[in-house]
Amino acid sequence: MDYETKVFPHTGGYGRYNRIVVVFSWFPNFAVMLNLFSDVFYTLIPDSYHCKPDPELLPSAFLLSNFSRQGYLNLTIPWVNGTSLSHCELFKYPPNTSDFSGNVPRERVSCTKGWEYVHNAGLQSNFVTEWNLVCSDYWKIPVQHICFMTGWILGYIFIGSLCDWLGRRRGFLLSISLSTLFGVAVCLSNSAVVFLLLRLCQGVMLAGVFVSSYIVRLELCDPPHRLMVAMVSGFFTVFAELLLPGIAVLCRDWPILQAVATLPLLLLLSYWCCAPVFPESPRWLLATTQIPQVKRSLQEFSTRNGVCLRDEIHPGETLLSEINSTYGEDCQPKYFSVLELRRTRVIWKNCLILSFTLFIGTGIQYCFTRNLYSYSTNFYFSYFLRVVTGALACIFICLSVNHFGRRGMLLLCAIITGLSSLLLLALTPYLRGGLVLVLSVVGLLFSQALAMLSVFFACEVMPTVVRGGCLGLVLAAGCVGMAASSLMELQNNGGYFLHHVIFASFAVLSVLCIMLLPESKRKPLPDSLKEGESQRRPPLFLSHPNRDHLPLLCSRQPLSEYNPNNYSRLVSATRKMLTKDNLPYRIAVPTHTALLSDSESQGQENETLKEVMS
Repeated sequence: MDYETKVFPHTGGYGRYNRIVVVFSWFPNFAVMLNLFSDVFYTLIPDSYHCKPDPELLPSAFLLSNFSRQGYLNLTIPWVNGTSLSHCELFKYPPNTSDFSGNVPRERVSCTKGWEYVHNAGLQSNFVTEWNLVCSDYWKIPVQHICFMTGWILGYIFIGSLCDWLGRRRGFLLSISLSTLFGVAVCLSNSAVVFLLLRLCQGVMLAGVFVSSYIVRLELCDPPHRLMVAMVSGFFTVFAELLLPGIAVLCRDWPILQAVATLPLLLLLSYWCCAPVFPESPRWLLATTQIPQVKRSLQEFSTRNGVCLRDEIHPGETLLSEINSTYGEDCQPKYFSVLELRRTRVIWKNCLILSFTLFIGTGIQYCFTRNLYSYSTNFYFSYFLRVVTGALACIFICLSVNHFGRRGMLLLCAIITGLSSLLLLALTPYLRGGLVLVLSVVGLLFSQALAMLSVFFACEVMPTVVRGGCLGLVLAAGCVGMAASSLMELQNNGGYFLHHVIFASFAVLSVLCIMLLPESKRKPLPDSLKEGESQRRPPLFLSHPNRDHLPLLCSRQPLSEYNPNNYSRLVSATRKMLTKDNLPYRIAVPTHTALLSDSESQGQENETLKEVMS
């Protein structure tokens, strides 16, 4: 039963209640992004730090009162290239010396009393300064980010698949409850290992909150409103990023910031008690043939939208009675998992291509942001420039995608991203700083647009019965791209050039892959695997707006179904044609003469009959 044409309009369409639910689905996006981007401040390395002086490494004749603060530091800490104090070493003097000039032999040793940090941005204490994760322990910082992204990958895959089995609402409530619990537990971490493990678990649940709310948001919309509804959630992400630096400055310490970031998640627990603000998706209920639940859901939506559900579709039949006649009383629910993709050809290709484009869109952003540091080392410069480009990417998608189509704009974003990356890769030594900055900003803008549009496109083309698992796989690929930057930091950016070459090549390759995608503009969401397999790949430049008859892959044609309406029309048209005086055809007359005339043939038949009777 077609939900988009036969069910959705008769429950009020995108009415008042649907709009209210969509508004409430935006708030989880703000809470999730607040916790996601707080990781930037947790792992921010201070601009300046050095070892704490150790009096035990100085000779016994040393008197601190004879030296100023800076002089004391110059005696105890080596200088690196004459520009700054060493981060990881101290001077160790012979025990009986009284000469503090540079001529005395001094041994360089590692820090023994910890470090002193100078804070210029963000928090006064964070994950780095709390457990002194510098010098030999620096590797724990990128490992923490990799573990956090690993949690998001697991959450997208498993909670997304769980949304296809338990439903969108149950997956959301489970994720929001456990993410709040783990968020509170992170505030009480007493070691770096505990902090790392708890953040991993919280990342799993935060991913579930994001994917479940994203799916519900689109499944409650009609085709003209889907894009704007998705992009408004992007503006909630931008709003969270803009607020975060101010919140970090006010909180000063990382446990307080973690508590503030967990507070919106705690407020979202009210969705558990207020079921109408986040109901189950009726589209998913119908796609999985949960008929009793579908009836209750449709009655609730039609009542709250102010529409009477007894509007007649066919004479003597209502929407609910048609559902009964279509599915029967003993219809059992049918659940699908992402493993069903093994028996599909078109769906898994779409999933693979969009996973690839999202992986490129998130992974290549590191190449552009790293060029910003060469222009300015100020943390807030690169941070707010990234936020501004994210907002511009949302605006660009809102203004262009509904007009030019999803596939065409995704192709444009991939082309510009690849060109910007290739130009930076080849011409950075020969370009001025301003041109490098412009290319980096353009590449960052369109790579963010590529990532946003890939997620939205994936949610539109995946069938309802496996939308959670498929969208989870696509989003997990994006997290792999985000974790790639931490792998570079784990090697002290030793493989940055290779990283840039690989992602630039992938961006060029994605241009060919995007051409195989279907177009979902102005089209209903596919609900079944059969509808997902029947999606078509239109030509890039359409001669007719509604022309769409190039198959994505050569798939088997579905068997025709009996339709009484079409049959009755055929019968009536045939009767009208036969009753006309002027027929559209002419009866052919034999060109040769008959061997027997009509009278002779009739007489011969009578004689034969008499012989038989005798």
